[in-house]
Amino acid sequence: MKKEVKTVVFDEELRLEAYRFEGMVQPFPNHFHEYYVIGFMEGGKRCLSCRNKEYTIEKGNVVLFNPGDNHACVQSDEGTLDYRGLNISKSVMLNLAEEITGKQELPGFSVNVIRDEEVVCYLRPLHEMLMSGLGEFDKEENLLLLLSYLIQKYGQAFEEGIPECRKEIDQACAFMEEHFAEHIYLDQLCKHTNLSKSTLLRAFTKSKGVTPYRYLETIRVGAARKLLEEGTMPIDAAMQTGFSDQSHFTNYFNQFIGLSPGAYREIFADKGEGEGEQYEE
Repeated sequence: MKKEVKTVVFDEELRLEAYRFEGMVQPFPNHFHEYYVIGFMEGGKRCLSCRNKEYTIEKGNVVLFNPGDNHACVQSDEGTLDYRGLNISKSVMLNLAEEITGKQELPGFSVNVIRDEEVVCYLRPLHEMLMSGLGEFDKEENLLLLLSYLIQKYGQAFEEGIPECRKEIDQACAFMEEHFAEHIYLDQLCKHTNLSKSTLLRAFTKSKGVTPYRYLETIRVGAARKLLEEGTMPIDAAMQTGFSDQSHFTNYFNQFIGLSPGAYREIFADKGEGEGEQYEE
């Protein structure tokens, strides 16, 4: 079987992450990211579940995830996944959106899966420049053209309608975001929100698309990413973000990010060189 190759680059100028997966068979469980994802399928066929909708994605499809969009995917053919992607933080997206629209508002994508050749015409050369470390202002130009087109054609307000128990769900999220490094019990969340366990689980999952525990694990992985980017050793990152042990941490990190914590940390060891780190599995 073809080896899995994962190549990831962080571009200091644009402050975003570009990655490429080749020969991937790994499934991804239901999870979400705190950042935007723009991805392009180059090969393979997958079943994607996103925001309670099912899709079949294959070569030529572009995927668009807003921060908080829950999604999962698994290979649905005998082949492997070949995929290019960009991760853009909310702070970077806010600045880019203001440059494009003149408004300090986060954009949102109204759809999660599209087939649009114009998007690919901007996305592929931009991705190749980021992966190679080449390009001058044409990198930023392609990024702005890509986002301008996406916002114009597929844009919507980032904030959705007010869900059931919105105040209580926000309280639960805030509690987990503040105390993620601690051992948290469901009883604590219920006491904090004044909701029963069944009501909290139903309302939270309906609003966020993931259970409270999956939300907590995602917050922990996001915090660990930041520590690893700063050079923290994986075992220390695990302890500082509330994981019970390094094995538990490595398992979750690899499921959500597609790389081991150690491999992810190496990407940022020499940021200034602008070259991607490649891993075979």
